[in-house]
Amino acid sequence: MRNYTFFLISLLTLGLWAQQPKDSVLALLNKTIAQSPEYIQQKERKIAALKLQLRKASTQEAHYRLNKALYEEYYKFKADSAVAYLIRNRQIAQQLGDTARQDEVHILLSRLYSMKGMYVESLELLKSTKKQRLSREALCDYYDSYYAFYSHYGQSANNTHYFTISNYYRDSLLTYLDSQSLPYKIDSSIKAFYDGKSEAEQRFLSLLKETPDSDPKRAIIAYFLGLINKDKGNADLQEYYFAVSAIADIRNTNKDNASLQSLALTYYEKGDIDKAYRFIQMAIDDAVFCNVRHRAEEGASFYTIINAAYQQKEMHQKRVLQGYLLLISVLSLALIVALLFVFKQVKRLTKARRELSYSNEQLAVLNSELSQMNHDLQEANLIKEEYIAHFFNLCSAYIDKIENYRKLLYKKAAKKQYEDITKLLKSNTIVEEELEALYKNFDTIFLNIYPHFVERFNALLLDEEQIHPKKGELLNTELRIFALIRLGITDSNKIAEFLRYSLRTVYNYRTKVRNKAKGERDAFEEEVKKIRA
Repeated sequence: MRNYTFFLISLLTLGLWAQQPKDSVLALLNKTIAQSPEYIQQKERKIAALKLQLRKASTQEAHYRLNKALYEEYYKFKADSAVAYLIRNRQIAQQLGDTARQDEVHILLSRLYSMKGMYVESLELLKSTKKQRLSREALCDYYDSYYAFYSHYGQSANNTHYFTISNYYRDSLLTYLDSQSLPYKIDSSIKAFYDGKSEAEQRFLSLLKETPDSDPKRAIIAYFLGLINKDKGNADLQEYYFAVSAIADIRNTNKDNASLQSLALTYYEKGDIDKAYRFIQMAIDDAVFCNVRHRAEEGASFYTIINAAYQQKEMHQKRVLQGYLLLISVLSLALIVALLFVFKQVKRLTKARRELSYSNEQLAVLNSELSQMNHDLQEANLIKEEYIAHFFNLCSAYIDKIENYRKLLYKKAAKKQYEDITKLLKSNTIVEEELEALYKNFDTIFLNIYPHFVERFNALLLDEEQIHPKKGELLNTELRIFALIRLGITDSNKIAEFLRYSLRTVYNYRTKVRNKAKGERDAFEEEVKKIRA
């Protein structure tokens, strides 16, 4: 019995140990995703500094060096920009008559073209490069570009034959790489993985310990550990390592990544459709941003499957909700019948003081609930009256504006001032002014109903994170989003349409403000809804 108890305790301890790293890395992933704009800003600041140096450069040598540095920054971030700087270097190399640099540019361009799906151009550049005159370092890039080309082409064509050719070029690459270098260790470990060797996992684990998050190669190491655990059927570790890979990709602004896509598929297989949908959307956004064709094609095929499951889940939830509404309706009817029955019994038993006292207590509770309901109805009626009155006023004002605008255009047309008419029709000023007036009217009406909204909203936030409108504003963007939520408009799509923002912008604002809450973040919006008129 004692041995059996020890065995159960050991199993429980191991289970908790496995769960804790996964939970902590997923929390770190969510935090990293929230900080993604900061990493992109850091990348753009670095690029801006290099561009400033490039504008000040006076020699072709300096231009070539800085163009290459900008290519390296844009590589796997914005493929089109990386191509543009390599093409500049190709012109410099041709002007200098430097064949070594021309070969270097062709090899690097080929790798980018294969990423972008320009397979014909990529292969032509590689075939035009004479490998006999390449240095050892250039040969490494040459074989790596061939390796990448056939890997990308194989994914796009869905043909294993090209993967086989890609493996041949990887083997050639390994013969030229320094056996002590990190690229050699990674590529040799990848080869061991695809050859089915058991030591591949231990190699990747050792490399992961040696590689910090700041190194972009950490992402590919963790990614293959995820694949290994996927093959072994270990879903928790599969999820863990794909999350580690995604963290490294986001921190290094790597938009040509496989981690988010693999993480989405992992959650899809586990039945967590919401997370699967979120990560596949992020993966496709990254692929489109970077213009990586094979990633976009792959993501689109998975998106179709996950989106179908997501839509099916939403339909199921709607059906469940409808069922609950039906059940509530039946229970409400039963409650009404029960109350009628109790009321009749109370009338019959008026002489029984104890029963009457009990009935009075019940009636007091009902009166309290009715009082609350009346209060809510009065508040709802107030909101409707305010907005309906302002709606008619706005409609009347818009009709006057349209009539004045029509008269203005008629006068212009009568005077054959067609250029003035064209300018008026092309101008966005009226739309912008009307939008500004719309938001100002919304703010005025809302604050008329909820005059203490800003004060009570900030009371829900940390002191140092409170949000106040600028001078001359009634509400700013964050306050306006939560004003709509207070009015019962919680759908981010509807909020985005009203405020003319993207869905992602509204989502980011909501998430950012929830993270500033004093209490539980998940209950923050419910607390906002409780702010009284």
